[in-house]
Amino acid sequence: MLNLLPAARAYLPPSLRTMRSLLFTLAVLPFVCATQARAADGLSVFPSAVTLDGTGARQQLIVTETNGTALTDRTGEAGYRSSTPGVVVVSPGGLVTPVGDGDAVITATARGASATVPVKVRNAGAAAPVTFERDVQPILTRYGCNAGPCHGKARGQNGFQLSLLAYDNDFDFQAITAEARGRRVFPANPAFSLLLRKATGQAPHGGGKKLTEGSPEYRALATWIANGTPRTPANAPRLEKVTVFPESRLLALKAPQQLAVTAHYSDGSTQDVTNLAQFSSSESVYAAVGAAGEVRAGPIPGEAAVMARFAEKFAVCRVLIPLPKSVDAAVYEKLPRNNFIDGLVWKKLQQLNITPSELATDAQFHRRAYLDVIGRLPTPDEVRAFLADREPKKRERLLDALLERPEYADFWANKWTDLLRPNPYHTGMKATYNFDQWIRKSFRENKPYDQFVREIITANGSTFTNGAAVFYRNRREPDELTTMVSQLFLGVRLDCAKCHHHPFEVWGQDDFYSFAAFFGRIGRSGVGISAPISGSEEAVFLGSGTGRRGGSTVRHPLTGKEMTPTPLLGKPLDLSPDRDPREALAEWVTAPENPFFAKVIANRVWADLMGRGIVDPVDDLRATNPASNPELLDALATDFRKNKCDLKSLVRTICLSHAYQLSTTPNDRNASDLRNYSRHYRQRLRAEVLLDMVSDVTGVPERFEAMPAGSRAVEVWTARSQSVFLDSFGRPDPNQDPPCERTADTTVVQALHLMNSPNLYRKVTSDEGRCAELAKGKKTPGEIADELYLLAYSRLPTESERTKAVKRFEKPGATRRSATEDLLWALINTPEFVFND
Repeated sequence: MLNLLPAARAYLPPSLRTMRSLLFTLAVLPFVCATQARAADGLSVFPSAVTLDGTGARQQLIVTETNGTALTDRTGEAGYRSSTPGVVVVSPGGLVTPVGDGDAVITATARGASATVPVKVRNAGAAAPVTFERDVQPILTRYGCNAGPCHGKARGQNGFQLSLLAYDNDFDFQAITAEARGRRVFPANPAFSLLLRKATGQAPHGGGKKLTEGSPEYRALATWIANGTPRTPANAPRLEKVTVFPESRLLALKAPQQLAVTAHYSDGSTQDVTNLAQFSSSESVYAAVGAAGEVRAGPIPGEAAVMARFAEKFAVCRVLIPLPKSVDAAVYEKLPRNNFIDGLVWKKLQQLNITPSELATDAQFHRRAYLDVIGRLPTPDEVRAFLADREPKKRERLLDALLERPEYADFWANKWTDLLRPNPYHTGMKATYNFDQWIRKSFRENKPYDQFVREIITANGSTFTNGAAVFYRNRREPDELTTMVSQLFLGVRLDCAKCHHHPFEVWGQDDFYSFAAFFGRIGRSGVGISAPISGSEEAVFLGSGTGRRGGSTVRHPLTGKEMTPTPLLGKPLDLSPDRDPREALAEWVTAPENPFFAKVIANRVWADLMGRGIVDPVDDLRATNPASNPELLDALATDFRKNKCDLKSLVRTICLSHAYQLSTTPNDRNASDLRNYSRHYRQRLRAEVLLDMVSDVTGVPERFEAMPAGSRAVEVWTARSQSVFLDSFGRPDPNQDPPCERTADTTVVQALHLMNSPNLYRKVTSDEGRCAELAKGKKTPGEIADELYLLAYSRLPTESERTKAVKRFEKPGATRRSATEDLLWALINTPEFVFND
């Protein structure tokens, strides 16, 4: 059956055809390929028609078999036949190349079905001019010549340096054609050019053989050299974007999928550049991709984003590999839907044929909610009361109560001090304390998040009186502030764009330094202006931009051009001299139409509560690191805006979802799922939370420098307060600059500390501690075991656990106190204690 498949992008409205829009809308749309193929079963071919212009033109065909809603790539196994070999030929892999002018038809046959594609060839005997930017640079990038491990690294390789991934065309042209007395190219005899001799292995080359003599790429380079190494004319069509087909695809386990990459130019012309594109996969274990663009699904279900990069542009194909056996749709329809989150999670699980785990028990949920919302364990009495409560909405009432407890502010402020707290060795203790107290006060007041961010970005005044102003005390230069603000509040990592075009994003140096211009006029006065003195006071204000105290203009490092403040993806702003550019920046950052702001905070809070971000890492939102569930991320961001950027409301919404309340125990269909929330993901608890838990269960508080007696670890305002426990469990180095993202990894050091720490031994064996109190009391060994399990695990022991615990008391030589101490120490040294289940 014949079904000519037009390009999938034609099914998208114009507003959704850019890569930036695709990042935020991909999952909202049905899989375009599947939608398109429902018209008729059989074979289809992309593109539906081919035009080849010039002797170097080519086109990669994609042959797809349609069976109901299932799409299967048959490009590699299909047979191809050209009706007129004198006009066009086609390789066994579906690559179409011209021979002579005229029209022809290519027939693709697979599995007893066929489809045809009309081909028009013109100018077959005329080679298009080969120029540096349009033709040569993509070849160097495709074969890794300007990659980081080769000539694109900081000092190049063996005296030959290129800009990383061809971000600086002028530099590269000079390096190839003029450096080393021009010996790298030899127009009089191109074959003797060092550029070609090394690439083909005819001369020693550390990078090995890259090209074959006679290949299209070799011929293009030789032609360029023979023609005198011409640059691309200024009026030549510009590369505007690249697209990849298909943009998304469901693949069976170990199934192939050929990709085709198309470059789109400003004059409306297109060119197949599959052979010149670089491909990479975000998750090679789920979907690996070869140099020619053939994706191969792995042996286990999952998903991956496959990036196709040509020149400085890129496109992404999203690949989903479901479990092989489908699940009855009724299973998903019957799943509970506490709020909008659940429906969107179940929708994604249905695509992957994954079924969620069972609901967590009341005891599991109770402990999880306490640790996630207020960062502390419930008391045994609180556990007993919750387990005895028969009210159907008791989980909802528990969350409402927890969100109003004072511990909420300290716990969530503790998370943000990692991201915002300055280096105390740079700013001094008083400024560090002021900033810490400002952050905690903001959370105690439940300050709307957009207001919280605006106050930081626009902060002025003394670092001794306005805590938010300390933000500008530690990071002083515009480029430093640019990377921090963009990463924290927008989820955009601009670091790479400081020196070159971002290899996996749309950002370039113009974007970076135009954003940095928002901070160019920051003025400072005080003791430590030229060299900050620890402990000195400093005032931040709007300067004139004419000197150190009044800030300075931001200039492009290559062109020297003075940069105008410009939002990302926006236009330069025309600001009056008396207006602080940071005010305009704060307005744009927090504006409802900003595509990043609400998403990154929703993703950050989701990761805190669910164990993994919808985008991971949480502050790296980009097309080549797509969300695992973009529709869910959009919905969370929309709901966050709807609730006036209320962080408590966001926490409550997530915790009330059925997805949050799932058990951590996997079933036979979700054991390998690590990013779709078919079960709750265990997290190792934060260092401060763990130390407070140890203090609570042992009944012996910790002592902290510069803190009142009885203070909790989450209340500590400076990382300079010494604690071997906190350092062992991942507290950031006090001399490390923020933002400090902690890892949840477990280490041998942590295990050894729990087993051997003198301080922990002191707490467990203290005469004023919990063990001594229980041993002196009248509880039976079984009741003591119950109490310790409630303290450490927030649940009663099983009968087997209780029996084993009681036997410890009956061991020869054991006393009530030694048995109690041994049991508590054993409970502390278990994953159930260290992890939030």
